[in-house]
Amino acid sequence: MSSIAASDPFVIAGREYASRLLIGTGKYKDFAQTRAAADASGAQIITVAIRRTNIGQNANEPNLLDALPMSQFTLLPNTAGCYTADDAVRTLRLARELLDGHDLVKLEVLGDPHTLYPNVIDTIAAAKVLVKDGFKVMVYTSDDPIIAKQLEEIGCVAIMPLASLIGSGMGILNPWNLQIIIDNAKVPVVVDAGVGTASDATIAMELGCDAVLMNTAIALANDPVLMANAMRQAVCAGRDAYRAGRMPKKLYSASPSSPTTGLIGKP
Repeated sequence: MSSIAASDPFVIAGREYASRLLIGTGKYKDFAQTRAAADASGAQIITVAIRRTNIGQNANEPNLLDALPMSQFTLLPNTAGCYTADDAVRTLRLARELLDGHDLVKLEVLGDPHTLYPNVIDTIAAAKVLVKDGFKVMVYTSDDPIIAKQLEEIGCVAIMPLASLIGSGMGILNPWNLQIIIDNAKVPVVVDAGVGTASDATIAMELGCDAVLMNTAIALANDPVLMANAMRQAVCAGRDAYRAGRMPKKLYSASPSSPTTGLIGKP
C-alpha cells in the first residue's frame, strides 16, 4: 500500500481498501487474462456475475476462484442478468451459500435487455429484502439523486450510479446529477457503467466519487492488461486531484504565473 493510499483509505462496510478501482470478470478471453488484468489494475474488489460465471456451482467447469482466490481478493457477487427483485434476491442467497456466508454483494436489477438500464422500482424492493436479510448491499442504480438517497436510507453500504449505459463506453454524460448524489451521500459513491477510457475514470474521481467500477472498458480494449494499468493510474490521479483541489476556472487571467519584475531589458 502506498503512503497516499494508507492515509486516504477507501472504506466499504467497515473494511479498508487501498485501491479505489473495482473491476469485473466478464468478457475476457480466459481466466488467465482475467487474472493478469486484475493484477495490472491493482484492484482488490472483484465483481462476478453469479448467473454467468462458475464459482463452484458447476463442478466440471473451470472455476474463477482458482484464478482469483478469495484469500487474495474480495469477491463481490452481483446479479447481472436479473430482471426482477425475486431473481436478484434468489441469486445472492445462492452466492452466500456458495461462498460460505459471504455477505458483501452488488445488487443490480435490469429493466431492459437492450439498454441494460436499471429497474429502480425492483432495485428498491430487492434492496429492502437483502438488507433485512443481513447482506451488505452495494447497489447499481440510475443517476437519479432521489433514488440514490432512498437506497442509502434503506441501508445500502454504497451507491453505484451509472455514468452512461452499461458497456457503452460513453463516459460521464451527466456530471451534474452525479455531483448532487456525491454531495448528499453519507456512504461511498462508486461510478458503475459507461467508463470507456482512462480519462473517464479520472473525471469521475475528480468529481469526488469514492471509487470506479468497470469491466468492458478493460476487457474489450485491444490490450486489456495495459488498459488495466492505465485505469489504475487514472483513478489514482483523479483522487489526488480531487484531494488537492483544482484552481478556479476563469475565462482569462490577468495574473501571470511568472514574475513580472526583474525581466531582461527592464529595471
